[in-house]
Amino acid sequence: MAGPAANSGAADGVVANNGAVVNNGAAANNNEALALKSALHRHLIEALEDEHENLLESPRPVLSRFVADRSGDYIRRRQLAISRYEIDQLTEELVDELTGFGPLEVLLRDPAVTEILVNGPLNIFIERGGVLHQSGLRFMDDGHLLRVIQRILAPLGRRLDESSPMVDARLPDGSRVNAVIPPVALDGPCLSVRKFRRDMHKATDLLASRSLSAEMLAFLEFAVQRRCNLLVSGGTGTGKTTLLNLLSQFIAPRERIVTIEDTAELQLGHAHVVRLETRPPNADGHGEVTARALVRNALRMRPDRIILGEIRGVEVLDVMAAMNTGHDGSMSTLHANNALDALLRLEGLVSMSGIQVPERTLRRTICAAIDMVVQLTRLADGRRCVSEILEVVEVRDSVFVTNTLFRLDRRNPTVFVREAAAVAGEKLKADLTGVAR
Repeated sequence: MAGPAANSGAADGVVANNGAVVNNGAAANNNEALALKSALHRHLIEALEDEHENLLESPRPVLSRFVADRSGDYIRRRQLAISRYEIDQLTEELVDELTGFGPLEVLLRDPAVTEILVNGPLNIFIERGGVLHQSGLRFMDDGHLLRVIQRILAPLGRRLDESSPMVDARLPDGSRVNAVIPPVALDGPCLSVRKFRRDMHKATDLLASRSLSAEMLAFLEFAVQRRCNLLVSGGTGTGKTTLLNLLSQFIAPRERIVTIEDTAELQLGHAHVVRLETRPPNADGHGEVTARALVRNALRMRPDRIILGEIRGVEVLDVMAAMNTGHDGSMSTLHANNALDALLRLEGLVSMSGIQVPERTLRRTICAAIDMVVQLTRLADGRRCVSEILEVVEVRDSVFVTNTLFRLDRRNPTVFVREAAAVAGEKLKADLTGVAR
């Protein structure tokens, strides 16, 4: 039986499904604000249509003054009780609606926000410091969110409708966008934005954030300089591209590098870099350029090293062939839960490609191509770090023989451990023993 406290709480609000009491007054105020914003938006569209010039192409301050004047006039004529601060805030939001991406504008401008996840119009989550938070922002309805998605895609020439309800795209600043709409998305349009960093992490940043130790950094730097083939593996959002960017900084300036990515994110500070990007098919299903086609073409471009943004399909055999035929020091990333799983996933990708390769031959090819696997993980507190550096030694009795060089101490995740076996590597012993010691 509910006690007096429970009854008094329910009297002031609505009990949600999770048992929390939602304040009716706050919900009503929020709905009133959205209704006013929607009415003002329609009023401004009509006012813009009556203008002789296209104010939407004017500088933001000019449009802001127009919106502020028309909004103030609308509020005064209806004698609405709104403060000056609320009018200014409403003006900024309406300008964002007219020229930008609505509620997402403030998040896209915030450098601390690294990822934006929109689960329908009412739930917008953001990632700060590797941890997800609910932003408190919202769209007015499904149509509002869909209009913003279409505005994002319009300059990119990408199609999103019922016949093609999923799309991957890239914003002008390099941020990655994925959108899904009904009938695939059951609860309304969904949008994911992974923001692009203009200033990529440096070695000092990773050391300061305890992503790896100074000894591990020195080891990886020497491995890159000695042209070891590296595979960076980890889950989604663990920092694979960030580490790949860092490792590429250790490549000698005289070397010619060809990068291949689905979405161009690598920022290599080298003068001799050729950047290639895959292309999806157009609305008619033609014009697709796959990663495999770009890898094959890259081999004709006289690269010293090939850097593939991510191995995810049939290009896996071409990449390993490149690593085995004079392109030492090549690198790529891969989704995997741990370093050993990364090697097994390479096998799985070959199997799914439909190409029949004997297991023993395939494992010997992988072993010859990959020198080390650098595994990344994201901890519960949001910290991303290198959890393991694994040397691929050989294939013995059709089984991978590996050597853990460094690992994260799971009992104390602030400590990185150099294994005793790090000084006993087989393939890399001649060059890397001194660094490991």
